[in-house]
Amino acid sequence: MSNEKSGLPISGVRVLDLSRVLAGPMCAMVLGDLGAEVIKVEHPGRGDDTRDWGIRVGKTETAYFNSANRNKRSICLDLGTPEGQQIARDLAAKSDVVIQNFKFGGAEKFNVGYEQLREINPNLIYCSISGYDRTGPEAARPGYDLVVQGEAGLMAMNGEPGQPPLKFGVAAVDMFTGMYSAQAILAALYDRQRGGPGRHIEMALFDCGLMITAYYGLEALLINSDPPKYGNAHPSIIPYGVFDAADGPLVVAVGNNAQFDRFCRNVIDRPDIADDERFQTNLGRGKNRDALVPQIEAEIGRRKRKDLLGRLSAAGIPCGEVFGLLEALKSTRAIEGGLVTEQPHPLAGSTHVLAPPYRFDGERAPIRRPPPQLGQDTESVLQEVLGLPQQRLAELRAKGIL
Repeated sequence: MSNEKSGLPISGVRVLDLSRVLAGPMCAMVLGDLGAEVIKVEHPGRGDDTRDWGIRVGKTETAYFNSANRNKRSICLDLGTPEGQQIARDLAAKSDVVIQNFKFGGAEKFNVGYEQLREINPNLIYCSISGYDRTGPEAARPGYDLVVQGEAGLMAMNGEPGQPPLKFGVAAVDMFTGMYSAQAILAALYDRQRGGPGRHIEMALFDCGLMITAYYGLEALLINSDPPKYGNAHPSIIPYGVFDAADGPLVVAVGNNAQFDRFCRNVIDRPDIADDERFQTNLGRGKNRDALVPQIEAEIGRRKRKDLLGRLSAAGIPCGEVFGLLEALKSTRAIEGGLVTEQPHPLAGSTHVLAPPYRFDGERAPIRRPPPQLGQDTESVLQEVLGLPQQRLAELRAKGIL
């Protein structure tokens, strides 16, 4: 266990993060947000691949890297050398959790596979993240978010009717896999606290990607074909989506029949629609979507957004504006909620970092450590955790191992 205490739920847990890019780092960041000490191991020189993706911050960070690596310490270690492998094994022996997403067989090649580490730390919670089932015929296939979005059917359900396959705006499969992995690790830690054993958790991008299809996936199985695409509309609830007012888009989310009645009478002044038997239940509105939606679109299109939002709110109907991304990040809601922070940076002066979404006892989980520069914590970690003296650190650095 770590000596690092923060008052957060899993403070004192030490995580050795051997992963890179997004799914693994996202998983480790969640654990760091919840209080764990996270030691991120990176290759000397190049570091995590995402240090070279997107817009540069300082000398070794990027916006992409920073999105998945807050609340971590970074050390540089060449796992291609016996001495680097031994240091990683020594760190694993003093850790509670190891996370890795090497290509199939890569962890074993570097002597940090589950069976290899379990020999020295039987209580270890070890999480392997791969593209596909590690016991199946595709075990050795590399996993990429974009590929899995295509293979899991996510592209097929995304976008407007008649539109070609469309990926999500963010790497949703990677991000969900990271979250699912963190859940599994937390469950294993809880079980271990009750006297349970160490565990090997195996997560696959494809498995998690298929889970994201959710109700769409189950409907495809029920009708034995791909469900229609609805774009910004909801496949089951009407009206529920993005609509164009006279001066811009807004979101209207009519969630039940009572709300629909108020929407017709008090918002768009169409009691005749509310009284039409075809539209009085949501199932009926779904069957008669083509007759109903054009009327709603026409009524909304005749009115100003501010007036509609006022009427919708007064009627108790969920609604909202459609912001641009920058507008959302700079909104009063985001700023007052403490969701966007500005952290000091030794080279850039300062940099924006999104805050954890968790609140405990009314307080948002803090950013204890901004995303680290490459290898900034190498010496302090190896001294604190392994007790390596300065002379040994200098020798390892001279050999290029650190």
